[in-house]
Amino acid sequence: MFLSMITSILVFLIVLSILVIVHELGHFIMARRAGVKVEEFGFGLPPRIWGKQIGETLYSINALPFGGFVRLYGESDEESITESPRRAFLNKKKSTRVSIIVAGVIMNFILAIIAFAIVYSFSGIPRDTHKIKIVDISQDSPALTAGLVIGDIIKRVDGKDATSVSDFIKYVDTKRGKRVAIETENKKVTIVPRETPPEDEGPLGVIITTTEIYYPPVWQRPFYGIYYGFKDALFWGKNILLGLWGVVTGLTKGQVPEDISGPVGIFAVTSEVAKIGTLALINFIGILSVNLAILNILPFPALDGGRLLFIVIEGIIGRKVLPKIEATIHSIGMIVLLLLILAITIHDIQRLISAGGISGFINSIGK
Repeated sequence: MFLSMITSILVFLIVLSILVIVHELGHFIMARRAGVKVEEFGFGLPPRIWGKQIGETLYSINALPFGGFVRLYGESDEESITESPRRAFLNKKKSTRVSIIVAGVIMNFILAIIAFAIVYSFSGIPRDTHKIKIVDISQDSPALTAGLVIGDIIKRVDGKDATSVSDFIKYVDTKRGKRVAIETENKKVTIVPRETPPEDEGPLGVIITTTEIYYPPVWQRPFYGIYYGFKDALFWGKNILLGLWGVVTGLTKGQVPEDISGPVGIFAVTSEVAKIGTLALINFIGILSVNLAILNILPFPALDGGRLLFIVIEGIIGRKVLPKIEATIHSIGMIVLLLLILAITIHDIQRLISAGGISGFINSIGK
């Protein structure tokens, strides 16, 4: 039990480190390319527990492992720019500052695409065959009684070609209690779909799909993987945005979201996913990376989106917001974020204890 917990903690820290380092590396690389001096590259949030100066940059590990940061020369205070003003962040043009800020988000999307691509390269590429295949049949179901078996390809239903799962399901649903003629590649059967099927079962009692797993030549798999990985990144990005919108609209109605989770929740899910296997963990890293990218681009002080917002305001009013005022707003935003993380963590710990362990906690999140 103790060894398992230590392993889970190590896996969690490795996953978190990958996400944070990749994100901050985006800022770091773009800042260096733009000629901005990077004063510190930090993993975690202060207070600092270790640091090493390499060249002009201090590389540090900090006490709170919930994020990271890149501290740029002249990032928030003009008075600190005492030498090499051309290397100060504040003195760079707006487009340069924007590129440095969004670089972390872009790197997280790239990490997600790579993670999904790796998974697809090893687990195969899904493709639509336009053939409805039976992959499972429930016991005592009309389909089983009629003689359908797993692996049958449904060609026609009531004399009409069947190529779409959704269309097939909709049609059968309209025929509950009535006879339906189904033709497969090697048989014809007549079935009466159930009017009130058991829970989690359809009228026929079958699970069908038109998707198969395709294994292209090895040299082609990375290209297929990147293509489908990009689609997955967009898919998860859309779902995360919809989820955030649901939280916001819920709060406006006075509804406190119950399914929000923080570091403890991520740790619990990471622990369970790691038990499934390496590919599942890599896929989860991709999902987390998309989450991190979208959360960071939100226009909230202390986040990348908050810093981007001030550049947009600068473009609108034609001059910079006073750096001291901006720095103060970001500091307040950081305090709010830390308090929010603390509140969510306390709530997660309470749920973890009441659920009796990680498995129960995961089930409570999914409800």
